[in-house]
Amino acid sequence: MRWLRRRWVGLALFLAVAGPGIITASVDNDANGIATYSIAGAHYGYALLWTLPLAMIALVIIQEMTARMGAVTGLGLADLIREQFGVRPTAAIMGVLLLANWANTIGDFAGVAGSLEIFRLPRLVGVPLIAAAVAILVLRGGYRLIERIFLVASGLYVLYAVSAVLARPDWGAVARSAVIPTWRSDSGYVVLLIALIGTTIAPWMQFYQQAAVVDKGLTADDLKLARLDTALGAMITVLVAGSIIVATAATLFPHGIKVERAEDAARALAPLAGPYASLLFALGLFNAAVFSVAIIPLSTAYAICQAFGWEAGLDRTVTQAPVFYGLFLAVLGTSALVVLWPGLPLVSVMVASQALNGALLPAVLFIMLRLVNDRRLMGDQVNGQAANLVAWATSVMLIILTGMLLVLSL
Repeated sequence: MRWLRRRWVGLALFLAVAGPGIITASVDNDANGIATYSIAGAHYGYALLWTLPLAMIALVIIQEMTARMGAVTGLGLADLIREQFGVRPTAAIMGVLLLANWANTIGDFAGVAGSLEIFRLPRLVGVPLIAAAVAILVLRGGYRLIERIFLVASGLYVLYAVSAVLARPDWGAVARSAVIPTWRSDSGYVVLLIALIGTTIAPWMQFYQQAAVVDKGLTADDLKLARLDTALGAMITVLVAGSIIVATAATLFPHGIKVERAEDAARALAPLAGPYASLLFALGLFNAAVFSVAIIPLSTAYAICQAFGWEAGLDRTVTQAPVFYGLFLAVLGTSALVVLWPGLPLVSVMVASQALNGALLPAVLFIMLRLVNDRRLMGDQVNGQAANLVAWATSVMLIILTGMLLVLSL
């Protein structure tokens, strides 16, 4: 009984801390990411699965440093950048982050529109309804309620795992492809290889997770469980990505069916894997897209308000934090309006967001590494030599891959 009681106490403690890592990593699988995984599976079968363990390692290393800085300092990343580097560099970083996040949100609203159209709901009706629902949730709900809803949304990503099982893949081939790297000289394969690893980390993720750690009130005493939260989030992200690749590889690839968007994959699954697999895939896309259009504008509002010392936080009222909620609504509302614009070149918008993320990522990662090694800020929670070696190597790899992806996309 004592053993069982300790288990329950441990689970309760973890649930009290969990949230920032799982939510941040889950939103990494946004509508744009799901499109990338769908294309990888449909065009190259299981061949790119081996990139996912590498992506998970990169995600855990970078996001653990983010969570640790938030828990130890009690400050958001934008706060620390302003204090340590001054207002002008901070303003420049915030300007690029705002544009990148706005473009990312537009791409995710396009995912909302595409998923709704699968269910025969026109975007002119569906997009405004979703934008209004997200706005009401954030304006009326406190941090605890919103975090619980976001955690439920993270759990709904299991729909992709079920969709993969319904596709009846060759599990032996899946296991081999996940651990044995393969190489092809095909330029499309190279682009997807870079995309699957290089887009694992986006600048908004560091700002959001650290702000969420601070908003939740986590401290250095919670670090062990915060690391578990981060690692679990990364595992969920990779499981979802792998499930999407497996589902499309087992069904679309053998029939030579090419897709360009996630909603194309959802529709194509119906005659090959059955209507349930198609429905679950479409519901997963809808969940991911709505989740993303809530989180990325929130990340933007947190970062900019912290950078300039304005009140921010989901437990504050609109009167207490008008700039925070105003920024959130501005990014959310204008992104939704842009998606409703007829003839919008969405591919160009997505490339622009990728370019801005690529330009901002090196600065954010290098700044993070300087901050996490500053003993005045971190005390005995600075990186050790081994951690620094791995973190620097991971950061340089991500920067190179992001740069290559940008060049290839343009």
